[in-house]
Amino acid sequence: MTRKKVKLAYITNDSARKATFKKRKKGLMKKVSELSTLCGIEACAIICSPYDTQPEVWPSPLGVQRVLSQFQKLPEMEQCKKMVNQESFLRQRITKANEHLKKQRKDNREKEVTHAMFQCLTGKSLQNLNLMDLNDLGWMVDRNLKEINKRSDSLKNVTISQMAAGPSGEHPSQRAEVPAFEENNDNMHRQQWFMDLLTPQEPLGFGGPDEMMLPFVDNNQNPPWSNTFFP
Repeated sequence: MTRKKVKLAYITNDSARKATFKKRKKGLMKKVSELSTLCGIEACAIICSPYDTQPEVWPSPLGVQRVLSQFQKLPEMEQCKKMVNQESFLRQRITKANEHLKKQRKDNREKEVTHAMFQCLTGKSLQNLNLMDLNDLGWMVDRNLKEINKRSDSLKNVTISQMAAGPSGEHPSQRAEVPAFEENNDNMHRQQWFMDLLTPQEPLGFGGPDEMMLPFVDNNQNPPWSNTFFP
């Protein structure tokens, strides 16, 4: 059975707060002891609370003084380099969460636009997409065309190299006519495909022929996050 996630908020009930303090204090001291033993490092813990008249320390007052003395010998910049308080720790976690959220939104948007692009290839119409969707779709099509052209050029170079090493009786100019013809033919097909993409016959939708919007686009025309991901 999985443990219930604890809500990180101040416990208002006095008895529950005191019980939680004692339980977690014991666990914290145990963790510091394990860290010091397993990794062979100098560590200490000092806990002050309204429930104890004296601060509780680990491993001992002398051990705490020794660790603090080592810390104070460090340059001031080194002391503050990895020092955090509750506020700075939460800020770090919020920053990391926002970065993860931004990346996840970018991935989701790219999948949506890729899905729309493949629908266009089946003859769906672009007339129901808004300007932002079209901008992202154009960026996606352009990126894929560049990858296709790059791959095509690579294959042509291999073909030309193979033909250059062909039978000695064949003139090189005759061998060069075939790649040139294929290149012109490929360009004509690409232009025709792009014109067909811009003038399809069926409406583009994600839930049926009458739906126009990409699933994550704001229907209130508020700018979504797509433009921050697609140039």
